[in-house]
Amino acid sequence: MGPHTAVSNVPDAPNTDRSLFRKVTLRLLPLLGLLYVIAYVDRSNLGFAKLTLQDELGMSATAFTLGQVFFFVAYALLEVPSNLALHRFGADRWIARIMLTWGLITMATALVSQPWHFYLARFLLGAAEAGFFPGVIYYLTRWYPAARREAAVGLFMLAGPVSFIIGNPAMGALSDLHGVWGLEGWQWIFLCTGIPAVLTTPLVLWLLPSSPEQARWLTTGEKERIHTLLAAEESRTGQQPHNPLRALADPRVLALAAFFLCFPLATYGLSFWLPTIIDGFGGLSGTAIGLISATPYLCVMAGLLLVPRLAARGGRPLDWIAGMLALAALGFAITVASEPAWMQMFGLCLASVGGFAAQPIMWGLVPRFLSGAAAAAGIGAINGIGNLGGGFGPMGIAALVDLTGSTHAGLVFLILVSLLGLAGTFGLRTLLRTRSRSSENSDPTPTATPDSGNAEFPPPEKQKHSGPT
Repeated sequence: MGPHTAVSNVPDAPNTDRSLFRKVTLRLLPLLGLLYVIAYVDRSNLGFAKLTLQDELGMSATAFTLGQVFFFVAYALLEVPSNLALHRFGADRWIARIMLTWGLITMATALVSQPWHFYLARFLLGAAEAGFFPGVIYYLTRWYPAARREAAVGLFMLAGPVSFIIGNPAMGALSDLHGVWGLEGWQWIFLCTGIPAVLTTPLVLWLLPSSPEQARWLTTGEKERIHTLLAAEESRTGQQPHNPLRALADPRVLALAAFFLCFPLATYGLSFWLPTIIDGFGGLSGTAIGLISATPYLCVMAGLLLVPRLAARGGRPLDWIAGMLALAALGFAITVASEPAWMQMFGLCLASVGGFAAQPIMWGLVPRFLSGAAAAAGIGAINGIGNLGGGFGPMGIAALVDLTGSTHAGLVFLILVSLLGLAGTFGLRTLLRTRSRSSENSDPTPTATPDSGNAEFPPPEKQKHSGPT
């Protein structure tokens, strides 16, 4: 028996699989993580540019934050078409297109001089960036089986807090460059955060294989093993719609999209307003604000490394999601109720961990009932609809700040958002159980195992290792 045969035909080969997926992780996730760092820096740059650009354009907090709404409206409208284009044209070419266009538009934002220029730039940026995050989530479903997928998504999302740790101090320093070479600090922010996206475009085309079949660094046997694992899982998802857009009418997709709203509402609301909250401590330079604002994301890194791995072993993902939302609500409450700056930062750290660490677990739910182009459409719809919260979260906080003159009102709004998401886990649990049982009754292929208990989904095939490496 040759080495290729051993890899592809042995049904339970944990040691071989561990080595295989370690190779996949080391080849894919550093590049994808780098792209996500650039994306998140690009998302958070507006929070620092706001400190001076808002006054320069003569806009209120609410009017300025409307730019985020324009961004996310365009982003939401084009998420599904973008993900279907990625499925059609390949991840390498489509993600490279996304990187190039969003980098150029971010740099062009340095030229805005009127409010309508600003709104147009944000709308175009949302259109350009649409499909990046859900595209990567869908892309990872084509490489990792369910038992390893949540940890892989967690590692990918680890780039989010890394971007804040690196980007926030950098953008704080850039915001202090008033008058250098005749440019304002906010202009330096947009120029310097757009350039990396453009420069990484050729790296994507060169290093990112569109699928396992096209990965030159995998042996034939390794490609067959990945195909075997994923094909076995897809056979348990049931019959998929011929038209992938029909997945958008699946009640589970609609419910997850509505449920996901709470995460962008909370996390983008927090990240957008975090520099302003810290500025309220008083007497801090832009550089100091950037350094302090990186603190919560050190905690998020630990949460993303630990929580998805633990959740993957337990078989009850919604319990973990509910726990993280409760932690977020507690963190925001501590921030509101505390006077000392260090206690406020402690609360913000808890809230950040809760808001971020639950997301990889949630994304692990979709491939359990959708696959192929239907999964691409479903993931795009969930992320697109949910990310409308990324615009309305900062907008809601801005309106409350304008009304009350205090960021505490905005934090109370985030407490309510977290509690609403926590309540939503109970309805989502009921729906997923009902649909799972309905699928079992209509499909003679068994989808549950004796140890599935009352979990939301039948657990994936047991593997000795639940992480991606």
